[in-house]
This record gives sequence, structure tokens and C-alpha cells, in this order.
Amino acid sequence: MARQLSFSKYEQELRPELRQNLNIAESTEDVKKFFVYTIRKLFGRVLEGKEPFTYEDIRLDPQEQSGFIISNKLMGNPDFAAVWQNSDLSNIVKRIADSAGNRHRHLQKNPAKTEAKIFQAP
Repeated sequence: MARQLSFSKYEQELRPELRQNLNIAESTEDVKKFFVYTIRKLFGRVLEGKEPFTYEDIRLDPQEQSGFIISNKLMGNPDFAAVWQNSDLSNIVKRIADSAGNRHRHLQKNPAKTEAKIFQAP
């Protein structure tokens, strides 16, 4: 039986920054952007910077059951696929997507508040 790798330490390091970013997000696009930035940092630590990960390789999609979409290019990379299958990385990304998805839904339900913040006179 293969040994299961755990990256929860990295999740715990990134969670406070994610929480802060989600709290200051003023639009659903901000939430999507902060999600991708957090996942990029996570993947960078997990893969030790070896993986050529681009912004388009993962995106938040609250309509998906998982809450996110990973590109076929990234999933087709044997090094990434091995880590994805033999670790808790998929669960960590799911938890991060759940947090971001909750904020996304909240902002989507209250567009007037979002617009008031954005167009507020200084």
C-alpha cells in the first residue's frame, strides 16, 4: 500500500491569508482571483516550484460539485497527477474551494452591497 502524503501543514499556513483576502473581497471576481492565488501558493509549496502552473490551470466554479476545475494540462502532468492521487491535496483544495465558494455565493446574493462599496465616493 502506498504511503499517503499530507500537506495539511501548508493549508494551515495559507488559511489566515485566505480568510483575510476573502473578507476584503468586494466582488465575485475578487473571490475567484484570491482562490487561484492561494492554490498557486499551495501547489508551489507542495511541488517545490517544479510544476509550471499557470493562472488558467485552476479556477473556482461554485456550480461544480467539487467547487473548482483543474485543467486537463495540469491533470495530465504525471508528477502532479501522482501527488494528487497519493495525498490529501484534493481534500485541501476542496476545503479552500468551499470557503471561497461560500464567499462567492454571499457576494452574488448581495450585488447592491458590492456595488455600493465599489462606487462609494472617497
